[in-house]
Amino acid sequence: MENLPLIGGVLVACLGAVTDIRSARIPNRLTYGALVAALVLRTAVLGLSGLKSGAAGMLVAGGLFCILFLLGAMGGGDVKLMAAVGAWVGSTHVMTLILAAALAGGVLAIAHMIFRQMVGQTLRNTVQLICYRFASGLRPHPVFNIQSPGSTRVPYGIAIAVGAVFCAGNALWWR
Repeated sequence: MENLPLIGGVLVACLGAVTDIRSARIPNRLTYGALVAALVLRTAVLGLSGLKSGAAGMLVAGGLFCILFLLGAMGGGDVKLMAAVGAWVGSTHVMTLILAAALAGGVLAIAHMIFRQMVGQTLRNTVQLICYRFASGLRPHPVFNIQSPGSTRVPYGIAIAVGAVFCAGNALWWR
């Protein structure tokens, strides 16, 4: 029964990916609704331990991605989607979700950079961003952040969906 909510996590992540691709936004009604639904379902099916696991998954996944949001590296919709999917997968599978989404996001970013022929510019910007971090700490860079009008955005909902599919497949295959 612990693996049942994984399917809900995959569905939510895939819906988030589709809306992210279509509109470059992940709607609050999806993320907040999915978060509440995950916690209610986990409580109904697994009791208090299910609620605790879902809350822990939400806090770990959402918390790590919130740090990226505060650094200006990720949008708020991505953070909320990750928190919602984290609530679905629970504490047992949240690290698998995070690692798989991070790897998928890296591959997605590299493919995006190559496809848009921005390799040189991206490398120069990365060096500037690293130097800025050493000099200014964790404040968002004034130009290289997600809020900057000229920034290139990668639909990270895709990476979250890939991470959720991997997480569910891994859990269901190796049970």
